[in-house]
Amino acid sequence: MSLLTKTAMLLLPLLVAGCVTVDRTSPSALSGDVVRDGADLAERAPKKDKVLWLFRTASAAMHRARFAEAKAPLDEAIQTIEGIFGPDKSARRARSHFGREAQKTFIGEPYERVMAYYYRGILYWMDGEPDNARACFRSAQIHDGDADDKTYAADYVLLDYLDGLASVKTTGDGTAALQRAQSHTAQGSLPAYDKNANVIFFVEYGNGPTKYAAGQHQEMLRFRKGNSTTQSATITVNNQSAVLKPLDDLYYQATTRGSRVIDHILAGQARFRETTDSIGNAALITGAVLATQQKRRSSVDEIGAGLLLFGLASKLIAGATNPTADTRSWDNLPQYLSFTALKVPPGQHTAAVDFLDASGQSRKKKSVSFTVIDPSKDIVIFLSDK
Repeated sequence: MSLLTKTAMLLLPLLVAGCVTVDRTSPSALSGDVVRDGADLAERAPKKDKVLWLFRTASAAMHRARFAEAKAPLDEAIQTIEGIFGPDKSARRARSHFGREAQKTFIGEPYERVMAYYYRGILYWMDGEPDNARACFRSAQIHDGDADDKTYAADYVLLDYLDGLASVKTTGDGTAALQRAQSHTAQGSLPAYDKNANVIFFVEYGNGPTKYAAGQHQEMLRFRKGNSTTQSATITVNNQSAVLKPLDDLYYQATTRGSRVIDHILAGQARFRETTDSIGNAALITGAVLATQQKRRSSVDEIGAGLLLFGLASKLIAGATNPTADTRSWDNLPQYLSFTALKVPPGQHTAAVDFLDASGQSRKKKSVSFTVIDPSKDIVIFLSDK
């Protein structure tokens, strides 16, 4: 057997051995404060994962009514989102045959980006800036506007409804936005805007969608529905009651957009891997037969060894192709978004909130106290069943 043949045969075990990557890093001790720990993890995370940790930290702060601490991570995440739509080296690597989608800088799927702007809009309104809140809601709707199936583009009910309400609050006309919101909803007629409704409730409940990879090579991104025992909520304050049914469902938003550009790239990577792997298998089998024949000419020996090397190279190339979909998820989002606005007179008040299941039974109760000093200024209250 020639040296070339022996070399080829010795390299074959590499196909079985594969590559093992060992993560030698370990996180520092956590404080137990999820907001502070999230901020620390965002600071120490690789650049490609930083926005994911900023998202999670912002949600944790919102759910704990630590609204001031939600602003910075949302601002940083939004700044990255706005910048990433330009040239991005990590995104180019993910589009190559040998790049992995999870190598790219995470900015989330559209429903995740929408929530970053939605939360920031709420915080602006809390600070008495409904004009900036409206800008956030409009930006959020833009990020939902590039759906492959245009039937579902920019179809959040609440974003358009809030756009119109903020316009009314800032002496504008919200008619067109209300009409857009009404066209998206299956909940019946949305309430007309009341400019004098001064206590605004943003309510969310349930656990939002998460992602998983499907397909032979894990190249297809799919969404797993979250769970929500809460199906509606009631708010009672100052002898007024409002029933809050879901206006938007994040699982619906995640699953109605059609294919992504990256999906076609990943499908191509999967086909490339399958073709290259098949060619490698054929070359290895033929080469092994030729290289191990008892009676052969030296030229046949060399051809067999060459096929072995070609087959080995093809298999290694196939193994280096990464069509795996990116399943990193903003995993502390809600499933449902809801909203109401009430007119409340000056004085101290307590709002009683009841989160209800599908049969109308109470699953969780909360209360929040607030003081109306100037009825012309909005009080914004964010509530979650978490």
